[in-house]
Amino acid sequence: MRVVVVEGDGIGKEVVPVAQKILARCLPDAEFYPLEVGYGRWERTGSAIGDDDFVALKAADAVLFGAVTTPPDPCYRSVIVRIRQELDLYANVRPVFGKDFSITIVRENTEGLYAGVETVEEDRATTLRVLSRKGCTRIARFAAERAKERDAALTIAHKANVLKSDTFFRTICIKEAEALGVRWNEAYIDAICLDILVHPGRYSVIVTTNVFGDILSDVAAYLSGGLGLLPSANIGDGHALFEPVHGSAPDIAGQDRANPIAAIRSAALLLAYLGETELSSAVEDAIGMTLSDGYATPDLGGNCGTSELGAHVEAALCRVLSGPHA
Repeated sequence: MRVVVVEGDGIGKEVVPVAQKILARCLPDAEFYPLEVGYGRWERTGSAIGDDDFVALKAADAVLFGAVTTPPDPCYRSVIVRIRQELDLYANVRPVFGKDFSITIVRENTEGLYAGVETVEEDRATTLRVLSRKGCTRIARFAAERAKERDAALTIAHKANVLKSDTFFRTICIKEAEALGVRWNEAYIDAICLDILVHPGRYSVIVTTNVFGDILSDVAAYLSGGLGLLPSANIGDGHALFEPVHGSAPDIAGQDRANPIAAIRSAALLLAYLGETELSSAVEDAIGMTLSDGYATPDLGGNCGTSELGAHVEAALCRVLSGPHA
């Protein structure tokens, strides 16, 4: 088994090695292939990612990806957006869960305002929001299938009262849900950003477009304790990439204070994708044990460093894997 590991920029270089150690514990026979892409490489070489890197990414069984910096520079193209498009990772999946709720936000990942169809002129800038029938159909079906697995309703989040493209998206989502016999409801994206915080138990699987999903999932991170705890999966028909939701956080990079749990949970999603569901659950159990024992990084009110917290999770994982008599 081949796992490509991209540490990325900033705190990615601290949290991803922690997550890789957890993966290595779970997958002792896996080959981990390091790959450098991102803003740091761009500053040094003028290239953030090259054609050979895409060959390596496509050859992997899965990719563990750290945060990368995207500067406001017209000459710099977002690395993660390009990877999502080149590997056709059309479904972004972000689980958010707590004591009384479990929500999966499914976001279209290759189109919308992140399609990259933009022009900048002297007196205006234009970004074209691209929603294709193919793109809408496959993300709607992906989300509806997950709702069906849960025997839950699919919530379609949109702004169809204003945007014709969202009317297009909404119609396709309803068609796919009904074709699978899945119950559905809908919410305006601005309203759901508040309601998900007030009434998280109302939601199970939410499907939405690219930028809306980006914003909604960041809002929902509050329910789990912040971005430092939230993982994500980028899934296509032949490839998959797993990354923490948080950014590269250059303001705390190199200080050994970044929270590695989002990266570790991304590793747990990777394990589930590879069919190792028991190991994935064991990692989540280990995280829960670690937090219950009072170990946490400063963002959660603790005083553990990044690597120290990772060591506590790894130790808890060993206890989980050893069983009740360890």
